[in-house]
Amino acid sequence: MTAYAIAQLRDVNVGADIVEYLRRIDATLEPFGGRFIIHGGEPEVLEGAWTHTLIVIEFPDLDRARAWYRSPAYQEILPLRTRNSSGEAVLIQGVDEDHKATDVLAPG
Repeated sequence: MTAYAIAQLRDVNVGADIVEYLRRIDATLEPFGGRFIIHGGEPEVLEGAWTHTLIVIEFPDLDRARAWYRSPAYQEILPLRTRNSSGEAVLIQGVDEDHKATDVLAPG
């Protein structure tokens, strides 16, 4: 089942390190079938306040998302981002095409 790497970044210092990170990240995604779904952009805020830059990367499954994040290639460039931004990052499994909102009420 499809999985996602989601990051909410704040205070991004777009300098040489971030530019290098951006130049190299696509090559780290390719072996794991990862692709950007959302990469920043100006959100239309409907409720509350939004102060983050949102990044969503899609993977074929959670195992490949984990393998990408833990890969030597990604771990090598990760400090370029973490030293120059703050925020949160998570991996999460998606839902199937037939998912309905009430499915979350069903016993595990």
